[in-house]
Amino acid sequence: MIQVTEKAINEIKRILSNDPTTNGSHLRVMVTGGGCSGMSYKLGFEKELPAQTDKVFEKEGIKILVDAKSFLYLSGTELDFTDGLSGTGFVFKNPNAKRTCGCGSSFSV
Repeated sequence: MIQVTEKAINEIKRILSNDPTTNGSHLRVMVTGGGCSGMSYKLGFEKELPAQTDKVFEKEGIKILVDAKSFLYLSGTELDFTDGLSGTGFVFKNPNAKRTCGCGSSFSV
């Protein structure tokens, strides 16, 4: 399971409400190869129906989709949003990450 904080949900809702092209979209969370630590997080909105192998989580009306391969690396992860002095954006707190890069956008297991 992926936990999504209230701050992250509020930011997702804000993005969805401010961009009419995302109307009816779900949030796709995935892991791709790359980044300075080997794997990178990727977020995106999509309108397609979830694949049969997708893990689907819902919180406050927001559907979060994770493909089966990415879920292996993301299980137990918390998705948060920060708007502090260190920067603004989504933050992954991943218990499976053995090492992360300085910017926090890539990791290794």
